[in-house]
Amino acid sequence: MSKVWLYDTTLRDGTQAEDVSFLVADKIRIAQKLDELGIDYIEGGWPGSNPKDIAFFKDVKKVSLNHSKIAAFGSTRRAKTTPEKDNNIQTLIQAEPDVVTIFGKTWDFHVKEALRISLEENLELVFDSLEYLKKNVPEVIYDAEHFFDGYKTNPDYAIKTLQAAEQAGADCIVLCDTNGGTMPTDIGKIVKKVKSLIKTPLGIHTHNDSECAVANSLVAVANGVVHVQGTINGFGERCGNANLCSIIPALKLKLKKKCVSDEQMQSLRIVSRYIYELANLIPNKHQAYVGNSAFAHKGGVHVSAIQRHPETYEHIRPETVGNTTRVLVSDLSGRANILSKAEQFNINLDSKDPVALEILENIKNLENQGFQFEGAEASFELLMRRALGTLRNYFSVIGFRVIDTKRHEEDMPTSEATVQVKVGGRIEHTAAEGNGPVNALDNALRKALEQFYPELKEIKLFDYKVRVLPAGKGTASVTRVLIESGDKTSRWGTVGVNENIIDASYQALVDSLQYKLLKDHG
Repeated sequence: MSKVWLYDTTLRDGTQAEDVSFLVADKIRIAQKLDELGIDYIEGGWPGSNPKDIAFFKDVKKVSLNHSKIAAFGSTRRAKTTPEKDNNIQTLIQAEPDVVTIFGKTWDFHVKEALRISLEENLELVFDSLEYLKKNVPEVIYDAEHFFDGYKTNPDYAIKTLQAAEQAGADCIVLCDTNGGTMPTDIGKIVKKVKSLIKTPLGIHTHNDSECAVANSLVAVANGVVHVQGTINGFGERCGNANLCSIIPALKLKLKKKCVSDEQMQSLRIVSRYIYELANLIPNKHQAYVGNSAFAHKGGVHVSAIQRHPETYEHIRPETVGNTTRVLVSDLSGRANILSKAEQFNINLDSKDPVALEILENIKNLENQGFQFEGAEASFELLMRRALGTLRNYFSVIGFRVIDTKRHEEDMPTSEATVQVKVGGRIEHTAAEGNGPVNALDNALRKALEQFYPELKEIKLFDYKVRVLPAGKGTASVTRVLIESGDKTSRWGTVGVNENIIDASYQALVDSLQYKLLKDHG
């Protein structure tokens, strides 16, 4: 079984998608998830393009990754300068990544019209840049931009650009379908020809403008490519990039290639949903392999068949990618999904236990209301422990009030919150201000509780996301609040759902405090 190397570009290509933006902290968390998934290379961005990417390469050094290499992305040197004097090349080296990936022109049309230099000069750009980088960084990957379009119009020159990269010592040469318009039959023929001429390991980078990105990647592998680039959930500019959530199981289960372990692939759905949550996007329920509907069955023949033999209507076992079979027309609907989720969080439930069945029904009802626990593992664990009677009642909130005041048009609003909490037999009534109603409520809760539990001072709020759930009610729609908190040793997510955004936030805040106390006190 031959190995295929996985190269993720979610943190660069993915952020070029409309409606997708990640904070530096988001990018660090995503990198950690990708490392756990077994991704070989994580492209962190273009350090010479913006402060956010520069900050990522600085902060990621503070994180311990077990498997993945961090790659920095950039371009060949500019014309009429040397690599030593080219700011882009120097910035890549200064970022101190494990790997540097640069792209260069392979389409003669781009060389003449975009760079406005001679074809020979472009070959020098490619060779000089890669040769210099090879002397200064451990590993260098070359992305042959617009390769397939370039090959179709001038195959001899397109191959010459690859030969220049090979002669310069590139560790891998990646063939890019940058415009996303090449068909799988053409990909196969061209890759096969390139492989007969280039001995350096080849990679593939495809875009989805013709809905062929995944197919093109797999055809390339079938014809000898050993390095595949893509993004989680197919995020990317225009119609997106090749979707690693489809490529990974296809490589492993269909093409019998080594890429990630069986255990790592079982986390694929969790990684997919986690990144949707950080992007604040609604997951695509019909997404292959990891979507909610990927293994959902509705109607007599299908249901009876899959209950006897799942392979009758399922192309793989859903558990291999962390998904579950769903039967939509019976009491079984959602049960396997919840049991699987409980197992993922190390909570043992017996599906035949009446108490367990009651718990499962409660969770299913909450999910129908809009709760989602993929990005809120702490809320999930608290909910289960409350239902099982194993959660200590650290405190209870008797009530709260939040006041938001704007006295003059030109003034900033002020927020104040008051809370009443009960710890043991003692009631504490506290008020606090904040730079918004949620911040004021958070400050008031902490102020009331920290005298009983000083360790709550360690909690930091890392992220706060609000999603309006589709309901057709306009400003009266249900909102879901996802909060990420943490202390010196770990981070956790909590969730709240309500028509009132303050109450939804309150639910998530209280869960965050409760989870910290559970973690510290057991």
